[in-house]
Amino acid sequence: MAGAALLAAALTACSGGSGGSGGSGGGDAKGGEAKKKDMAISVNLTGDQVKAGEPVKVTLADGKFSLVKVTDAKGGELPGRISDDGRTWTSERNAAPGAEYKVEAQNTDSQSASAQFRTTAADKVNKVAIVPGKATGGTVGIAQPISLVFDNPVKNKAEVEKQLKVTTSNNTEGSWGWFKDYSGNDRVDWRPKEYWKPGTEVKVQMNLNGVDSGSGLFARDYNTEFKIGKDRRLEVNLDTKTMSVIEDGRTVRTIPVSAGTPGGKKASWSGKMVLMTKEGTIRMDSQTVGLGDSYDKMVDYSMRVTWSGMYIHAAPWNAGKFGRVNSSSGCVGMSDADAEALFAQAQIGDLVEVVGEGSKGQADIGNGYGEWNLSWEQWKAKSALNGAPQAG
Repeated sequence: MAGAALLAAALTACSGGSGGSGGSGGGDAKGGEAKKKDMAISVNLTGDQVKAGEPVKVTLADGKFSLVKVTDAKGGELPGRISDDGRTWTSERNAAPGAEYKVEAQNTDSQSASAQFRTTAADKVNKVAIVPGKATGGTVGIAQPISLVFDNPVKNKAEVEKQLKVTTSNNTEGSWGWFKDYSGNDRVDWRPKEYWKPGTEVKVQMNLNGVDSGSGLFARDYNTEFKIGKDRRLEVNLDTKTMSVIEDGRTVRTIPVSAGTPGGKKASWSGKMVLMTKEGTIRMDSQTVGLGDSYDKMVDYSMRVTWSGMYIHAAPWNAGKFGRVNSSSGCVGMSDADAEALFAQAQIGDLVEVVGEGSKGQADIGNGYGEWNLSWEQWKAKSALNGAPQAG
């Protein structure tokens, strides 16, 4: 192989026939068997300054492989497979940056050979922010997607998506979809075809170590796991100025609310959204969301619905408007008592749907979790792998 070092492992010569000694290669019918050639392998990556981000390929000079093992200094093994002709082994994953590897091989004649190489550190590392993560407590609502946001652009979207695996306890069908996050960064989410079924257990493996994103290598793998909790849906009706709390298909509470003021920037977003975070008591400043000096106050029982600042929260200053007038600056406000009770019940990932007249339309897909506003066919088309769905 061009540019590859040829590595031979010295082996003990085969014993000769009766009264003979090891042959030297020509073969002698009277003196014994011919000496076998030493096993020789070549590796596409050799030396101490190897660039990471490509598969490891091991080639046998003669004969067939019976075993090839490539391990890093921590004992981690690169998975791979031997070709049909037995002459080549190729890793299924790329060599990771800043790692030492040992190659050990055997052929069908029980001979062995080995090699070593060291990869250089990545010039630029791409990292991932993952939701759901530890902050969710391990249980989320039926509308929560899996969401990955990258700190550097992902140009090789198909190569990255191939390394993402979702496994569920009930073979949930879903698909990855690429778009821009509200931050402007590249983002890929995995959404089920339908809302999650309560009790579903989900594991996500992101085998990204050594994968080239097109603007930096990944330098580690990632994983997360979570479980789906109660089927809870929060439906805000702008016409009736109420929020219905629906659990397992049954309305358990109806809360008088005051949503965003119709007809301008202070209107509420509409459509299907997801309860993103439960932030509790926070400072809300209208200047941070482009609404001038409208407000600057501490707000209790705050639950985020969009990155742009739409919340569900307590709004005691608006008590006379609940159930009567939509007059907030875009959020859905209610009494302290109702907000406290809802905050205690609600879970991250619950569906939030706003219906009725007077909204400012649907938020962009990356402004929170807006993928539920797309049809299944529209969502699948956002996959980098030809829109092919995955069964988890």
